[in-house]
Amino acid sequence: MPDLSEPAPVPVRAQILATEHWSLLATRSLAWSESFSRASWFVTVVSATVVALALVADSTDFGPGFRLFALVLIPLLIVIGLATVVRLVQLNSEDVELVVGMNRLRRGYLDLAPELEGYFITGHQEDVAGIMRTYGAHRTRIPAAQYLSSIALLVSVIVAVLVGALAGLIGNTFHAGLEVAVVIGIAAGLAALTTLVLLVVRHVNHTWHRR
Repeated sequence: MPDLSEPAPVPVRAQILATEHWSLLATRSLAWSESFSRASWFVTVVSATVVALALVADSTDFGPGFRLFALVLIPLLIVIGLATVVRLVQLNSEDVELVVGMNRLRRGYLDLAPELEGYFITGHQEDVAGIMRTYGAHRTRIPAAQYLSSIALLVSVIVAVLVGALAGLIGNTFHAGLEVAVVIGIAAGLAALTTLVLLVVRHVNHTWHRR
């Protein structure tokens, strides 16, 4: 961390801090754009696949051709979904680190002009409370909404549904019966959702508790 006590003019120090601040802000904007584009792309692929499956089901009357088509496409969607969840979780962690960096820079501004502290509505500390203040919440711990509103968690729900559909389809292919296939699908979907939620929550906690 640079030593701001070195003999340099105050305007130069402020300009350097502002340049770095805008750099981090631009990086945050790119990260958020990537998050939305990845989630949107995944939902688009899922929607297109569902339409394709509906067309094949209509033409094959849910016969072996439909099962084969679904057994090829659904695992591919699950792999894409898992990769999307992993990247979204990484982007969330990167965003928190960028917020920490911006808070550190604000503290640098206040070191130059401490009388301006009352004008800052965003945080200038690197703890959880300071980060939450920058996010617009006056809390000292991670709120439940931080998990529930996560894009990664929403994508995880879609992935879990796909896992359940695949498990049910496999069960039905092996003549398990409709009721048994539905139970297998629900159980597999819930297991997948639980696993993904635990992984997302664990990563979020790890990111925030490093502060």
